[in-house]
Amino acid sequence: MPSKPPKISPKKNHRNALRRSETRSGRKDVNREPPDSKAKAKTQKPSGARTQKPLQTGTQRGAADPLALYGIHTVKAALENKARTKTRLLATPNALDRLKPAIPDQPGFNVETVDTAALQRIVGKEAVHQGAVLECAPLEPLDASELFQLVDHTLLLVLDQITDPHNVGAIMRSAVALNVGTLITTARHAAPETAVLAKSASGAADWLPTMPVRALAKTISALNEIGFTTLGLDSDGPADLVDTLDDISTPKKRPLKIALVLGAEGKGLRQQTREACSHLVRLDMPGPIRSLNVSNAAALALYLARRALDQG
Repeated sequence: MPSKPPKISPKKNHRNALRRSETRSGRKDVNREPPDSKAKAKTQKPSGARTQKPLQTGTQRGAADPLALYGIHTVKAALENKARTKTRLLATPNALDRLKPAIPDQPGFNVETVDTAALQRIVGKEAVHQGAVLECAPLEPLDASELFQLVDHTLLLVLDQITDPHNVGAIMRSAVALNVGTLITTARHAAPETAVLAKSASGAADWLPTMPVRALAKTISALNEIGFTTLGLDSDGPADLVDTLDDISTPKKRPLKIALVLGAEGKGLRQQTREACSHLVRLDMPGPIRSLNVSNAAALALYLARRALDQG
């Protein structure tokens, strides 16, 4: 006696038929929403909505990204710089007391008293903010076409592809202390203005004009033509910097203008940069360590150059 077929409920039979229909047609029921569609709909932004650019507090930034500078000296110098566009100062009560004389009276600039936790949420726990954070725009550099306007300066500094923000910030601090007129850098492979660089410079970034150039060797040649003696620092240079400064400081060869040229640690000056310099010089060290960090070498070389200019 043949067995009876199993009974199938109408609802179950309908679902099976639906699945078979979808399989044959190669498409799913368009009326059914995927389980996460509602969640996506909640997070989707409306068309045309504008998003605020994040503040840049580290070592990298885009050309138009706003900055969050921190540290008392850095923030004070930025507040006092009329060329700097500033939007908001966040400070603890103690830091605010120290910065009050520098706070500009300008429309649209806001001052907020906050606690340390609020500042750490902006710049991170590792940043030495000293109770102050300034939201501002990056500075506008000098245009390379203005090179010939530097003729009135007596001391310039040229950096050949130095990218470390700590080194560049320390170099800028020494440059301002020794009255360097302008800092010339490469347009590419250079340290951009960031909060880390500004903190390392301790305010010098707002005192020292910078000029990025695309063809550094041609720029150095142009400096030679307008009366600068360009001295390229090279650990294998044929002459000592002190001796060279003494030689060109004699009454007949008095250096009216000096431009010091420094390269990145490790690779040093590039070949075309070396060839464009008036002299390649070295810093002779008396101790067992013969080389210096680039920021220390810059400070020493700038001091010797400034002394030669002042005594000449």
